[in-house]
Amino acid sequence: MTADRLWFRKPAHEYMAGLPIGTGRLAAMILGTVSPERVALNHEWIWRGNNRNRDVEKRADRLPEVRRLLLEGKYEEGGRLANEAFGGDGGISKKPCRVDPYQPAGDFTFTVKHGTISGYCRELDLNTGLATVEYRSDDTWFRREALADLAHDLILVRLTSGKPLDVEMGLSRIDDPGCFLRFDTTASTMVMDGQFEGGIGFRVEGTVLHGKGQVLAVDKLRVTDRREIIVALNIGTSAKAAAPVTECHAFTLPNPDWKKILAAHQRVYRKFNGPFKIDIKVSDPDLPTDERLARARKGEPDPALPLLYFKYGRYLLVTSTATADLPPNLQGKWNEELKPAWDSDLHHDINLQMNYWPAEPGNLQYTTEALFRHLERFVPHARKAARDLYGCSGIWFPIQTDPWGRSTPEASGWAVWTGAAAWFAQHVWWHYEYGRDRKFLAERGYPFIKEVAEFYESYLVPDKSGTLQFIPSQSPENTFVGAFKPVSICVSATMDVFLAQDTLTHAIRASEILGVDPDRRKRWQDMLRHLPELKVGRHGQLQEWNEDFEEAEPGHRHFSHLFGLYPGDELGPDKTPELWQAARKSLERRLAHAGGHTGWSRSWTACFFARLGDSEKAWDHLVHLILDFATDSLLDLHPPRIFQIDGNFGGTAAVLEMLIQSHDEELHFLPALPEAWPEGLVVGLRARGGYTVNLRWKDGRLQQAEIRSIESRTCTIRSLADGCRIVDGHCRPVRVRRTGPLLSFPVRAGAVYRVVR
Repeated sequence: MTADRLWFRKPAHEYMAGLPIGTGRLAAMILGTVSPERVALNHEWIWRGNNRNRDVEKRADRLPEVRRLLLEGKYEEGGRLANEAFGGDGGISKKPCRVDPYQPAGDFTFTVKHGTISGYCRELDLNTGLATVEYRSDDTWFRREALADLAHDLILVRLTSGKPLDVEMGLSRIDDPGCFLRFDTTASTMVMDGQFEGGIGFRVEGTVLHGKGQVLAVDKLRVTDRREIIVALNIGTSAKAAAPVTECHAFTLPNPDWKKILAAHQRVYRKFNGPFKIDIKVSDPDLPTDERLARARKGEPDPALPLLYFKYGRYLLVTSTATADLPPNLQGKWNEELKPAWDSDLHHDINLQMNYWPAEPGNLQYTTEALFRHLERFVPHARKAARDLYGCSGIWFPIQTDPWGRSTPEASGWAVWTGAAAWFAQHVWWHYEYGRDRKFLAERGYPFIKEVAEFYESYLVPDKSGTLQFIPSQSPENTFVGAFKPVSICVSATMDVFLAQDTLTHAIRASEILGVDPDRRKRWQDMLRHLPELKVGRHGQLQEWNEDFEEAEPGHRHFSHLFGLYPGDELGPDKTPELWQAARKSLERRLAHAGGHTGWSRSWTACFFARLGDSEKAWDHLVHLILDFATDSLLDLHPPRIFQIDGNFGGTAAVLEMLIQSHDEELHFLPALPEAWPEGLVVGLRARGGYTVNLRWKDGRLQQAEIRSIESRTCTIRSLADGCRIVDGHCRPVRVRRTGPLLSFPVRAGAVYRVVR
C-alpha cells in the first residue's frame, strides 16, 4: 500500500512549494518556515471588485459585415473587424481589460521562541487533509498542525510542544496602495479589515481558543505559558452585499477539543472524497517528495509517484470546492500575488473545464456544485450578452472572466468565440449521465443545455448548400497562415462543430428523457443533420479549420480540434474510424512540433492517448507532466514558472481514463493500463449510465470487475478479455448477448454483477 502523503525535510523555498489546504470558501498555503512561520490566506470571493458591474455594448449590427468578409475568404480583414466588434478591450489592444484579479487575503504569521532546530519534517496527509510541521529544539519537541476544517469552514492552526510555548503572532498583508487596512487586536482576537479602493471590503480574523494573550501592538499578540494553542482563522467579504463581519460571525467553533474537531472534519472530508480507494502494488520509496522528484528526473523509475500525483489531484479538487460558491480558478484557491498571471481568472476555453474532468468518473460528484452555481450566476447577463453582441437568443459566455456573473468580452485578439457555454453544457450533461439524477436534469441541467442550444438556433447560418455555418468561429487559441493574429477567425472551426454536436445531441436526449419540447427536438435533430462535415487534411490529420490551412504554429499548446476525441465522445474507433485515425495523426503532428509544452497541455495529451488505448504513451506523458511541470509540492506549472492548477486535474483525469472508459455508456475496463502498474485494485469508479465499478487486476490482466447500476437497464461491456464470464451477486451465470466487441446483459437497480476470470 503506497503512502498517501507529501513530506519534506526542509521548509518551502517558495510559495509554490508550500502545502495547500482549503475548505473551498477559504484556503491557505503552509510554507513551514520556522522564524516566522507564514500561513498565506485566501478567500474565494476576494477579487478586487472594481469592475463587478461592467456591461456589454450593442454590437450585433456589425455581424453581417464580419460574416460577409469571412465567407469571401478575407480572413485577415474579417478577423480584424470581428475583434473590433466583439473582442472587447484588453489583449492586443494594449488597453486594460475589466477582469478583476483574484487577490490574497493576507498572512497569519507567528514566531515560536526557541533555539536551533533539528529533525525537521513537513507533511501533508492526503487522507485527512492535515498539514504538520515537527522538529526539536532545546531537547524539546515542537509540533504545528494546520487544518482546513470542513465541518466548521475555518482554517485552524494548532501549536503544541513538550514545554510551555512563547509565541508572537499577527496578521499582515502585502503592500498594496489600492487597499486600505485597519487593525484591531485584543487579548484573544486579531482583526485586519481591508477595503479595495472602488471595490469590495474584507475582514481577516484570528481567534485564540485556549487562554488569552498580551497585546503587543494593533497587529501583534503574544501568547505564553501554554503547551497547546489553537488559532481559528476566518475571512469575510462584502462581495454579497453584506458586511464582512457578518460572514465571519456565521462560522464558529463551538468546541475547541482537537480530537473532536478532527473527527467532525473527517466525516465531511470522507463524504466529498466518496467511497473511493485505489491500491497499486508498486514500490513506494520512503523518501521526501522533492528528493523523489529529483531522483526521477535523473532517470530512476518511480511508478508510485504518478499514483501520489493522482491522489493529490483528488485532494486538491475537494479542498478547492467543498464549501465553495466558486469553482477553482487558474490557481485553484491559492494565490499570493496582487497581479497574478492572467489575473488568476476563470478561463473558459479549457482551463476551468479541465479542473472538473476527474469529478464525475472519480466519485467526486459533490465537488461540481460550485461549478453549477458559477454557470447559473452568469446566465442572466449571458442572455443579454448573446442578444447585444450577436443578436441571438440563448446565452453567450466569455473566454476569460471573474466571479461577478458578467458575460463581457475582455481580450481583443482572443475573445471572439462562442463555444464556452457549450463546453460547460457538457459538464452539466455529465452530471446527469453519471448520476442519473432526473430532478437535477429537469430543474438545472436541461434548462442550461436548452439555452445553449437556443443560441445555436439563432447563430448558425445556412450557406447555399443548406449547411449550417458558424461565423465567426475560432479554434482556441490557434492561428493559420494568412489570417488575423494572434487568433485566427474563420468559418466553422472543427471545435465549434464538435461543441454544437455535443450540445444538440444532449439537448435531444434530455428532452426525450423528460418528455418535453418535441417540436424543438425535431429542430435540433434537423440542425445536427446540417452541420458542416468534418474533414481529413492533406497530412492525414483531422482538419482544424474549414479549409486545410497551413498552421502558423504547428506545435500549438491547444488541441481544440480534438475535442471530439477527448473530452468529447463524438469520435470512436467503430463509429468514425477514419476520423479516429485522423485525430491521432493530428495529435502526433502537434507533438512532433513540440506541442504539449505547458502543464495543462501535457495532461490533455495523456488523456488523449488513454482515450486512444495507447497505455505506454499515456503513461509517458503523465510521467513527464510530473517531472517537467511540477513544483516540489507537485503543483502544476505553466512556463516559465507559473503555478496553474488545471494540469493537476488533467493528470488526475488521465489516470481515470486509463482505468475505465464509458463513452456511449459502454463499459471498457483497463483500456490503457500502463505496464508500470501490473497489479492493483480500485474501488468506487463511476461510469456513464449510472454505474459504480470496482476493478482488480494482476499481471496486467483483469481479474474481477464488480458492477452496480443505479437503474434497471441493459449493461454493455466493451472488449472483455477471453476467459472472463459474468455472474450475478449469487455467483449464478448471467446470459449475455455478444455483438462484435460488445457484450450486453440486463441488470437490476442496486444489484451486484461480477466479471470474473
